[in-house]
Amino acid sequence: MPFWLWLLDSLGVVVGIVLLLLLGLVVRRRLVSRRHPTFDLSVNLREGGGLRGWMLGVGRFNDTHLEWFRVFSLSLRPHRRFERGRVEVVRRRDPDQEEAYSLHAGVVVVECTTVDGPVQMALSPGALTGLLAWLESAPPGRDSNRVI
Repeated sequence: MPFWLWLLDSLGVVVGIVLLLLLGLVVRRRLVSRRHPTFDLSVNLREGGGLRGWMLGVGRFNDTHLEWFRVFSLSLRPHRRFERGRVEVVRRRDPDQEEAYSLHAGVVVVECTTVDGPVQMALSPGALTGLLAWLESAPPGRDSNRVI
């Protein structure tokens, strides 16, 4: 078999694998948002914050948890779960100049404390309103969250 045919076959296999991965990401996003609506939510995975720790993802509320899924993953399980009643919003701010390159346009950065430590989340102002309402509407008997 000539070298150029072998190269063409290899290129076709690589393109096929890339297309299958892209299709997998689309199908996964549909499956994640099937039961509950999702919204764009970026989370800073570095302890103490930092410019390089931001990961794009989607958030999904359920009765007891805020679930966060990475955008570029094929897993149907959330990467992080934040329990309602265990999340406290400490402060909100606009993204720094350097952070703005890693995040979606028009987001607000929210600094929170959880049982696992401090977490930074970046979400749209509308999604922030939803997050604050979800935290405040915890069932009776739960600790109230300090919301600013």
